[in-house]
Amino acid sequence: MLNTDQARTRAADIVARAMAAGADAADAVFAADASLEVSVRLGKLEDVGRSEGSDLGLRVFVGRRSASVSTSDPSDAALATLVERAVAMAREAPEDEWAGLAPADRLLRGDPPLLNLADHDDPAPQALRDAALAAEDAALAVPGVSNSEGAGASASRSVWALATSTGFAGAYEATGFGLSASVLAGGEGAMQRDYAHHATRLRRLLDDPAMIGRLAGERAVARVNPGRLPSGPMPVVFDPRVGASLLGHLIGAIGGGAIARRTSFLLDALGTPILPPGLSVRDDPHRPHGLRSRPFDGEGLPVSATAIVEEGVLQTWLLDSAAARQLGLSPTGHAARGVGGAPGVSTANLHLDGGHVAVETLLAEAEGGVYVTELMGQGVNGITGDYSRGAAGFRIQDGRLGAPVAEFTIAGNLRDMLLNLTAADDLQFRQGTNVPTLRVDGMTVASG
Repeated sequence: MLNTDQARTRAADIVARAMAAGADAADAVFAADASLEVSVRLGKLEDVGRSEGSDLGLRVFVGRRSASVSTSDPSDAALATLVERAVAMAREAPEDEWAGLAPADRLLRGDPPLLNLADHDDPAPQALRDAALAAEDAALAVPGVSNSEGAGASASRSVWALATSTGFAGAYEATGFGLSASVLAGGEGAMQRDYAHHATRLRRLLDDPAMIGRLAGERAVARVNPGRLPSGPMPVVFDPRVGASLLGHLIGAIGGGAIARRTSFLLDALGTPILPPGLSVRDDPHRPHGLRSRPFDGEGLPVSATAIVEEGVLQTWLLDSAAARQLGLSPTGHAARGVGGAPGVSTANLHLDGGHVAVETLLAEAEGGVYVTELMGQGVNGITGDYSRGAAGFRIQDGRLGAPVAEFTIAGNLRDMLLNLTAADDLQFRQGTNVPTLRVDGMTVASG
């Protein structure tokens, strides 16, 4: 796999070729990755997978017309064909008055920040197998666990580079390590499944395999013999595993594309309260060894910590350059892109800040409600904010989690849900998006 210097050179070279072939502007992305994955089941090795590959994507502009092409073939002949095809396609494409590269005067200059995203601890397949076996053994040792869907361990390394005809060329390397276990509990015909998983940039930060396995087993056993909920309005408490999806819906609604198209339930919300006072949503692309940390965005702009919501008030849209032009604003450094196509927007390390209620208190105040640990379906309308999803979890009884329940639907409107959030004080930074335990009062619950 190429190192960062080689990847940056590869991206810059294809941009130079495109300009020589008649493009008025161009940018290119080079992405390479190598991964090793090991899976086990019931104490036996099931699979060892190793993969390595690279892709190069080129976007060219001829006037206000653009086209994007990509290839996994690094040969000179393939690259020459790629450039020729891209320029020819751009000349025939429809005009787009908003498309174009990021403003040259906004590009990141100088050395990118060092974020400690790459580990030099490359585990052997044996080490990954041993970790997966240890996780599964711990899960199977939990009383009540009856079967295993398997456990897995993985290690990966990737390099990502971006170059533009306006003078930007940057690259960074990242590693990833993961460990998971999934088991079943209960008797034949009434089994319940659950899992536990952890992922990190640095191997030394990965949870102990026994801890992951034990958590998977305990979660599965707790779900055995679920009952039914009564239908009606009640408090809904979201486990952090699923509560993070509420922030995902919020971010989708404030992306520049949705605002420019006027297809967002938060269309007129900028500068107004969308969360209760005291709650904030923060994005930090510079978090050391963060799962979504990055030194620059998908257009070569510098990135920095952002208060997306401050004390309940929405502070900003998330804008790439095209959406910013359309809205008459400036890009916010949230552009993201893959090898193919134009940039979109995404956050980096996102979290909900400001929760101060003890979990015990939050549950006690949700007496008679439901604690949700699993969400199913995609019943969310980003235009109206209407929200309806299948769920499973536990009754809240006597201020604590009671009997398991399943086959019910929770419904509401996202704008009302966000305004009525109560956040606990148990925030942990374990994912790309992190939230504490969350409660929304008065949601509609319908039992299946």
